[in-house]
Amino acid sequence: MKAGDKVTVEASVVVFNHPQHRGEAFDLKGQSGDVVTVLDDWKGRPISPTLPVIVAFGRYKAHFRADELTVS
Repeated sequence: MKAGDKVTVEASVVVFNHPQHRGEAFDLKGQSGDVVTVLDDWKGRPISPTLPVIVAFGRYKAHFRADELTVS
């Protein structure tokens, strides 16, 4: 998975900060978006973040694990 890939959320991921559903639970399962970046280094040093994949759904961005997404 790399920046620019089209992905679909396959796992049930509930967020509470979605702009159209503020303060209420919103499940991102089935939503499609674009990978913005995959975090693997910080200032040249390797890192291992818990949620390394950043996906954009229009203006909204969310962090995911790689196993929660499928490349479409």
